Amino acid sequence: MMRYKAYRHGVIVCWTCCVLWGGLPRNAPAQLNQEPQELEGVEVIEHLDTLLPLDLAFLDEEGKEVRLADYFTGRQPVILNLGYYRCPMLCGLILNGLLDGLKDIPLTAGKDFQIVTLSIDPLETPNLAKFKKQNVLKEYGRAEGPQGWHFLTGKNENILKLTQAAGFGFKWIEKRKEFAHPAALILCTPDGRVSRYLYGIQFDPQTLRLSLVEASEGKIGSTFDHFLLTCFHYDPSLSRYAPVAMNIMRLGGGLTVAALGIFLGIYWSREYRKHRRRAMNEAQPDLHP
Repeated sequence: MMRYKAYRHGVIVCWTCCVLWGGLPRNAPAQLNQEPQELEGVEVIEHLDTLLPLDLAFLDEEGKEVRLADYFTGRQPVILNLGYYRCPMLCGLILNGLLDGLKDIPLTAGKDFQIVTLSIDPLETPNLAKFKKQNVLKEYGRAEGPQGWHFLTGKNENILKLTQAAGFGFKWIEKRKEFAHPAALILCTPDGRVSRYLYGIQFDPQTLRLSLVEASEGKIGSTFDHFLLTCFHYDPSLSRYAPVAMNIMRLGGGLTVAALGIFLGIYWSREYRKHRRRAMNEAQPDLHP
């Protein structure tokens, strides 16, 4: 399992400003790799290929009871976005980053994939979720959005079961009256398994698109998208897909062989036709006296 400490990625709610804009609070540790005691356990432990507990019940933005399985139908990948609606800064930055990335890809929520935004605060209500959904969908601006982006709340027990299964560690900081949590999106397969984690508050459109294509297991994406996945692999240190030299060399070699085969095929076909015409001409009797 891979562990990602939230403070190393600049993703703690109460530390967002210091990491993103360069200042540190007065009580900050001397080095960022020194973990503050209050942030112990606030991290992402990657549970790749783990099946999420899809039987968990939550409330949607209309107050209707739903189950996680309602969004994992086996047809479309799902982006799982964990945070809370009254977050003073970080969750809004994550949503804005996700919106910016989604606007620049041809895939559409509701048609090609689903998004589940779940509050980690058990005190938040469907009314808050509904208000957040209205604002986000207005910014998203695609007609299929309401059917593809879901805002949920739930009981603490079920929130903990889901976050623990996903490896998403968070903590309530009493003196700050805020949740400390990582900034991460969780890409899931159509049947509810964890496929990929994307970190930060900005999400490269190509990385987002390829992550969705990868999570879909071939169910969405263009031929070119699938072609790119043969040449690129996800580099967690860069939080994006990077080219794989060996795959590119193999693919280049394959294309070279294919091109050579096509060229030789055309050449041999022309030579065969020429030879056949010559033979036919030589076989015809001489009709002149």
